[in-house]
Amino acid sequence: MTNDTPSTVRNLEESLAKVREALQELRYGQISLTVHDGRVVQIDVTEKKRF
Repeated sequence: MTNDTPSTVRNLEESLAKVREALQELRYGQISLTVHDGRVVQIDVTEKKRF
């Protein structure tokens, strides 16, 4: 069952924009999302530096 209220769609779009931004800035590493009640509440970016 989906809940497509305007605020839900807005929150999803904001989350996707933040993930997209993190991906663009990341060269090597990982991105981890924490989701509570169907909402992204935390984005962890771990970047590795290669020498």
